[in-house]
Amino acid sequence: MNVGFEKFEMPKHGYDQMDGAAVGGAYQADTGGNDSPVSFEEIERPPLRHVDKYVRAECPCIKTTRYTISLMTCLGFIISFGMRCNMGMAKLQFENGSVKYNWTVAMESAVDSSFFWGYLVTQVPGGFLASMFPANRIFGTAIAISAFLNLLVPGAMMLHPTVVILVRVLQGLVEGVTYPACHGIWRFWAPPLERSRLATMAFSGSYAGVVIGMPMSGILTGSISWHAPFYFYGVMGLIWYCFWLWLSFEKPRQHPTISVKELKYIEKSLGESVQLPMPTIATTPWRHFLTSMPVYAIIVANFCRSWNFYLLVLYQSAYLKHSFDFRIEETGLLGALPHLLMTIIVPFGGMLADHIRKSGLLSTTNVRKLFNCGGFGLEGLFFLVVAHATSPMGAVTALTLGVAFSGFAISGYNVNHLDIAPRYASILMGMSNGIGTIAGLICPIAIDHLTRGQPKSCWSTVFTIAATVHLVGITFYAIFASGELQPWAEPTIEEQRAWDPVGSGYEKETTFNEAGDGGPGVPGGMMVDPSAQINATKTVSYGAVQQHVANNPFAYPNAISEEPVQPEARDTYLHGNPTERSY
Repeated sequence: MNVGFEKFEMPKHGYDQMDGAAVGGAYQADTGGNDSPVSFEEIERPPLRHVDKYVRAECPCIKTTRYTISLMTCLGFIISFGMRCNMGMAKLQFENGSVKYNWTVAMESAVDSSFFWGYLVTQVPGGFLASMFPANRIFGTAIAISAFLNLLVPGAMMLHPTVVILVRVLQGLVEGVTYPACHGIWRFWAPPLERSRLATMAFSGSYAGVVIGMPMSGILTGSISWHAPFYFYGVMGLIWYCFWLWLSFEKPRQHPTISVKELKYIEKSLGESVQLPMPTIATTPWRHFLTSMPVYAIIVANFCRSWNFYLLVLYQSAYLKHSFDFRIEETGLLGALPHLLMTIIVPFGGMLADHIRKSGLLSTTNVRKLFNCGGFGLEGLFFLVVAHATSPMGAVTALTLGVAFSGFAISGYNVNHLDIAPRYASILMGMSNGIGTIAGLICPIAIDHLTRGQPKSCWSTVFTIAATVHLVGITFYAIFASGELQPWAEPTIEEQRAWDPVGSGYEKETTFNEAGDGGPGVPGGMMVDPSAQINATKTVSYGAVQQHVANNPFAYPNAISEEPVQPEARDTYLHGNPTERSY
């Protein structure tokens, strides 16, 4: 008899109304046909907070909580990268003569690079922080502290440039944990077949932040003052943090208003691996990190991407101005165009990658290689066109298309951490992003050396080197990258025993070696390893099919004679042979 389990899906705390309707077909596989109600009847989620009694913790236009968190993460990155545009616009205001600061060239360079000093330091520690503490709190707190420090920058500039450097270093320190923490969030929230779209939707905020931040900072600086962008983004960051505390949770099961259907879908998709203990410095397989070629493939790809990203952010305007005599206003608008297209392509690439994986056309490994090598390859090809462009229209078009197509690569290397080692994704992201930050420190030094004294003829060499960097990156990634879970990322036997409540209970109830006795059917004195019996089957045990255990009324011998519940009916009205019936 097919009986639904709707009554088992009712919440135990704080649910006034829950909608379990499928959204976008995401739950089509979750029909509940083979689910045991026992597996979800113990769901204990927190009661509704005071604000949840009036407004559900979700965006009105997005009915799934995981996409709500992805959208809020995207907005956090928009604010984070928008704050990085404030200093550049303030410096332009200083050059116009309305404000005078007697900074030397060395001091100005120190102010520009001070953010990355702190940003580099906290990459790997950020991965461990996201493992030790709730990753959503780490991410939100980092953005909030950076926004608060942004409010202090104007006052620091009036005091002394050393104070500005100190504030910028602190901003880099707190923002260095954002990318690793973002991967820590998706460890619990992103089903495997939705990793690309959720992660790329969040990461697209870093590119949208540049697109919005440059013109926004320019408008505020020109219409109000150079203080305005710092105050605007500082206040917006603090407001965002209030919404983040309301809408984000570490795990789906801690969300007070998530539908049971979405909760089941996420937890069933991720499996039991998310119940494993978080890695520590002692339990992290550092030796495997250093000997794993798929890890090196991600690191090399991140380094190559960072080289060209910082090249464009720092020198794209200079290239257009020196090579084709564009005005500063024109370089700002044209510089935002490639990043605008990239902001659109990044989430589109994520959805396309997930569609290909879900349809089975390509394996995860081939999808990652296709998108990463295709995106980087097209960008490198267009950079060669830029290197030999003679007209401003051709250079701008090639530059825009190259940057736009590189957005597909985000669905390659930038999501790959979650494929090969989801338990260590935040740590691996910190490692690869930290090495990528080194590229951001080396790239300006190299380009300054190349462009010194020959601002026009050198740009061909600069973009040829950029194309070569991508060529090396795609070759290495195509050979060594993988989309499969690595053996060293699997939980050890000790870790499985530590978290497996079913296994632990089974071992205690069915141990046959009490007082040195082997139990029934086992020679006395022989010890039977309970873990061998646990690992021998993966089926769910309901307790009444195991060998007899002393003092356990719910366990019986294997050989059980069948007995009727009540005596067999023998009346002659309906039972017996037709000739024996009486009518």
